[in-house]
Amino acid sequence: MIGLDTNVLIRYLVQDDKTQAAKANKLIERNLTKDIPGFINHITLVEAVWVLESCYDVKKQEIARIIEQIVSTKQLYLQEIEIVLKALRVFRSNNIDFADALIGTINQAFGCDKTYTFDKKPAKLELFEGL
Repeated sequence: MIGLDTNVLIRYLVQDDKTQAAKANKLIERNLTKDIPGFINHITLVEAVWVLESCYDVKKQEIARIIEQIVSTKQLYLQEIEIVLKALRVFRSNNIDFADALIGTINQAFGCDKTYTFDKKPAKLELFEGL
């Protein structure tokens, strides 16, 4: 496996820098395979979502579609994919950020009954408890 940083993933997804996008495309499409995939950890995924939303004004439904596309790309491997998919369902069906959905889902997967938060939106969900 080969680790991918957020900036490589972003260049591949948005194709906004011709030189860097070409390098990201070559790495992902030609050098990575199902047997030697590019690894995307939770931090990279959350950073990528944040960049897409804040810098490129990508909306929630498109973010969800992009995450699904990453999941289905054989050259890419997501950390704890089942947790990511569950977080994606929480994200899609609630008015919260993807990062919050992933935090609550990871914590639940590791045995937490609740995740305490000061954030109002996540606090409304069963995964969280407002403090």
